[in-house]
Amino acid sequence: MRLIATLLTTGALALPIGAYAQETVKLTVASSHPTAIPWIGMIQTHFMKETDRLLAEKGAYKVEWQEAFGGTLYKANATLTSVEEGITDIGWVFSYLEAAKMPLSQITAYTPFSTNNVPAQLDTIRDLFKSVPEFRTEWEQYNLVFLGATGSDSYDLFTKKPVAKLEDLAGMKLSAPGALGTWLRGTNANAVDGALTTFYTDIQAGVSDGVVSLALGALPAKLYEVAPYVTRVDLGVVFSGGLAINKDTWDGLPEEVQTALLAAGDFYSKAHAEDLMQRHEVALKKIVELGATQSPPVTLTPLAAEERQRWVDQMPDLAGEWASAAEAKGLPARAFLKSYMDGLRSRGERPARAWDETK
Repeated sequence: MRLIATLLTTGALALPIGAYAQETVKLTVASSHPTAIPWIGMIQTHFMKETDRLLAEKGAYKVEWQEAFGGTLYKANATLTSVEEGITDIGWVFSYLEAAKMPLSQITAYTPFSTNNVPAQLDTIRDLFKSVPEFRTEWEQYNLVFLGATGSDSYDLFTKKPVAKLEDLAGMKLSAPGALGTWLRGTNANAVDGALTTFYTDIQAGVSDGVVSLALGALPAKLYEVAPYVTRVDLGVVFSGGLAINKDTWDGLPEEVQTALLAAGDFYSKAHAEDLMQRHEVALKKIVELGATQSPPVTLTPLAAEERQRWVDQMPDLAGEWASAAEAKGLPARAFLKSYMDGLRSRGERPARAWDETK
């Protein structure tokens, strides 16, 4: 009996302390969009998986995830309030749809032609979040703790007729999502408000003659079937939102878990940015491939550099208008704009227009 007791004691001492002390933390993670959307699927494959890996290294805590993706808890118009109110602990916040509540977060919608480099843009946004208190407050005032940024691939034109020069856009009705309709100002095209869910039928019904859209959205929506002329304009990428956790939930978490979530959020954001760059090119090639046998076949043509620059030069001062409206609310918008543009330049980007310089 003494021998058995000795063996049991020795075995117990050989086990890692975490085997006895490990605590389970329960967290709900949710989204309005399905995991088929790249940045939502990567919440599972990158953010959650990295959190688990980091915690496993320490051994004191593990997360028991309750997943509610694809709009099972809330829809796209409630991403902010659902995290704010604790309907989910962690969720993707579609700040792009929250212009009134999050004006600084709209900066990329008013600085087109600045960059097509998603990693450079999201890296700049993350830096601004750390260095500009008003930007942090824009999120934190809604009971959120920001974990990681998300963006888009670059915008192009998908139209019924070919576009070779700026004059070809005159009189065209082009669908565009929300604020991005302003990117058509100066082209004599008419913006029609719409979304990926309506673009196809809008073109089919003659409501619009084409769209300002993303390859990653146009491909699954099959926009090339009704708008076979793809003009690669490289209008730019945008900051669309971010992964956030409810502040009340956050405050109740051990510091070790908080540290792991922040590191995983940073890892997720960087991986998502790189992924978008690759997916954009693949999606454009796939659109051409799938549309090769239709009539007329899909044609992918880059807009000539001089025509692209004419578009840039003919636009009104979108950033200045945005900054004036934001400053009227007491926000340091012009300083924020300068920091954003300088952040892109410091990462090797060469914006086609210096939006931070008053014309």
